[in-house]
Amino acid sequence: MKVVCSQNDLNESLNVVGKAINQNTTLPVLNNVLLKAESNKLHFSGTNLEIAIQCFCSAEIKAEGSITVPAKLLMSYVSLLKDENVELFVDDTNTLQIKSPSSQTKIKGISAEEFPLIPTVNRDQVFKVSKKNLDLAISQTVFAAATNTARPVLSGILFDLKKDFLKLVATDSYRLAEKKINLAEAVDFDLQAIVPAKTIVELGKIVSKSEAEEIEITISKNQILFVIGDTRMISRLIEGKFPDYERIIPKEGKTKITVKTDDLSLVVRRVALFARENNNNIKCSVTNDGKLTISTDETKIGEEKAEIEGIVEGENNKIALNSQYLLEVLNFIQTDEIIIELDDKLAPAVIKIAKESEKTYMYIIMPLKV
Repeated sequence: MKVVCSQNDLNESLNVVGKAINQNTTLPVLNNVLLKAESNKLHFSGTNLEIAIQCFCSAEIKAEGSITVPAKLLMSYVSLLKDENVELFVDDTNTLQIKSPSSQTKIKGISAEEFPLIPTVNRDQVFKVSKKNLDLAISQTVFAAATNTARPVLSGILFDLKKDFLKLVATDSYRLAEKKINLAEAVDFDLQAIVPAKTIVELGKIVSKSEAEEIEITISKNQILFVIGDTRMISRLIEGKFPDYERIIPKEGKTKITVKTDDLSLVVRRVALFARENNNNIKCSVTNDGKLTISTDETKIGEEKAEIEGIVEGENNKIALNSQYLLEVLNFIQTDEIIIELDDKLAPAVIKIAKESEKTYMYIIMPLKV
């Protein structure tokens, strides 16, 4: 293999595939990135056997071929080169030689034949979503997924496709986030799949930096494929049935209050300083004179009580919530105003976007016992 390409293209491609590569001590080749030169392109592949990412960059191919080299070392080295043309050459000893106008190095690799085969995904069920909408949906939901694997289905994001819309749903059983994305082109099939939250986190990083306007998604029996411009990301799916969450959603709250997101966030952050001593338990009280009061019980370090103004519909109400679950949605919801709906102190609190006629987002927090 002998290739010439720009340092910038090489660096960007390595950073993309590097998201799929974790440190693996049992199978050394999984620490490597696969480089393959063919058809005027330099192809890159990385995998941890759960996620696989592939991309390519334009290159002058003087000799086709392939090799795998330690990803972390190659990424670090290339990032320290100047933005100029770089020559990559593989010799007979599986060593990658890297030459630039100002430097020359050798990195020992492993034969490409030892690299795991990247699976192919049956492309029967394909649909497209707006890059902008998917990027927002990921940021508004993925934080609510469970971080432990005690219940594997809760460590994933539900992709629920229904003809002309896609819903992303995440829950850890204490709170839940649901985002609806309308499709520009309807499909003639329905499907559900649970995608690992770790996959969606890495997907979000790629999508947010991509210049592609649409993301193509293919879902098969046990795998999902995302095509983002020149990048392909393949992930396994989580087996199991996602909780029937819709049955816990209150039909209509007795109380609604509309407040400014930044005002509420500031107040909750202050109260949360004291709520840490009380398992993050904060009390929320809504009165129909247009006030929302946030407080915590007296703790070893003190107490706090604050209020903000809002627009209240319905009766007086109160509930106890986990301050961290409330703060997280305020950090990611990306809107100026929210609506909080309360039914009673034993029912979940529902948070929605105030100026959203289509009602595409919903966040639910289970109440704490007082």
